[in-house]
Amino acid sequence: MRTYIQTGVLALTLATSSLAGDYAVVVSQATRANKEWRPVVQALIEKHEAKVIEYDKDVADALGKLRGQFPSYTCFVATPKEATGTFVVQVHQLTRKLDDDPYTDTMWGILTGYNAGNALAIAQHAQPLIVRKVASGTEIALECVTEGLWYDELVKNKFVRKRPGGPAEELRGPDDTTEAFTKVLADYKPDLFITSGHATEGGWQIGFRYRNGFLKSKAGQMFGEDTRRNRFEINSTNPKVYLPIGNCLMGSINGPDAMALAWMNDVSVMQMIGYTKPTWFGYQGWGVLDYYVEQPGRYTLTEAFFANHHALIHRLHDSVTPRGDLRGLAFDRDVVAYYGDPKWSAKLAPGKLAYGQKLTRKGNTYTLTITPKQGDESFETVNNNGSQRGGRPIVAFLPNRVQAVQLLEGSDLSPVIVDDFILVPRPKQYDGKQHLQVKFKAKEVR
Repeated sequence: MRTYIQTGVLALTLATSSLAGDYAVVVSQATRANKEWRPVVQALIEKHEAKVIEYDKDVADALGKLRGQFPSYTCFVATPKEATGTFVVQVHQLTRKLDDDPYTDTMWGILTGYNAGNALAIAQHAQPLIVRKVASGTEIALECVTEGLWYDELVKNKFVRKRPGGPAEELRGPDDTTEAFTKVLADYKPDLFITSGHATEGGWQIGFRYRNGFLKSKAGQMFGEDTRRNRFEINSTNPKVYLPIGNCLMGSINGPDAMALAWMNDVSVMQMIGYTKPTWFGYQGWGVLDYYVEQPGRYTLTEAFFANHHALIHRLHDSVTPRGDLRGLAFDRDVVAYYGDPKWSAKLAPGKLAYGQKLTRKGNTYTLTITPKQGDESFETVNNNGSQRGGRPIVAFLPNRVQAVQLLEGSDLSPVIVDDFILVPRPKQYDGKQHLQVKFKAKEVR
């Protein structure tokens, strides 16, 4: 395999025999042999017609077989003891080595749980999720969702809610929102929950600039503890996805009391991201909102996570990126976990889009058409709350892997085309054109 550069386009030549299956399950020999965890692997085999790749002790040893299969999706089944922060780093690095471009080559997820039964429930869950209700502990772009609410982590008593079909309204919330959040999870039943602020592996500090309570975890259970030490149990059974986009350590599994395990086991989280280290830069966390929430209906959560990761890699390799940002991007690259079955679909209900993007194919010719919908505001940042927001490139995933790319139109947009996606740097301003277009020829890899 080799890569080459052509008029600003990075294109990949793949071995044409590399695609043997769409979905791989990577698992240690010990975990697959465990009678409690073996059904988790079997559930994924039956659900996705998956092929299994086993390794002995080091997940990096799966590279040869994974490269040979070159799956679109890879699920790493791991016990909580295996799913450490080091394991997350290893998975990130492994999945960028299937070919010789710098991008992640297979959409992956780490499927674990508080115990094998919890992991099996996640593996067996098949009903796609349409995200209509969103709840958050930090400001989000409610104009992009069907309905939602958020309590401000920065301003005491600030509470904003949007009901279906109506505008967002600012209301007054309680001084301490601990009980409110437990009720939101139990009674409001959000499809997507979002948090930011200070956290450890065992607790989320709800307020960032003012005194507030906590959500804490113990032995796979989640509970609230307010500023008066009152305890509130949480009963939340609806399947959901979780984005702790600005929290330190929420993705770190350091033992049975870890928050990540309680979210999965006690709060019915089917997919989630999470930093495994204290976060300070924020690109790989906050940027998921740019693709997932602020482009409603365009991406599944898996696609949004990896679109943002592709954006990170692209910026990391851009010669004009400031040195300080390079350090932050390099830090974020390998420390954010993605948990769950990567092929399971959780997508926002269609909503307001600032620009349209459509990828079409005619024979061996592919065309990406980008259509501004909001004039001068089409390519502006939707919401600035958080860190490293905005400026994300346009990413479209190809319906099949390709090789031998020949750019026909759109070199002025500096597109990057690899084997399974096309990336176009976001235009800095609207130039009045009705649409932007990239056209290229490529051979499908069979």
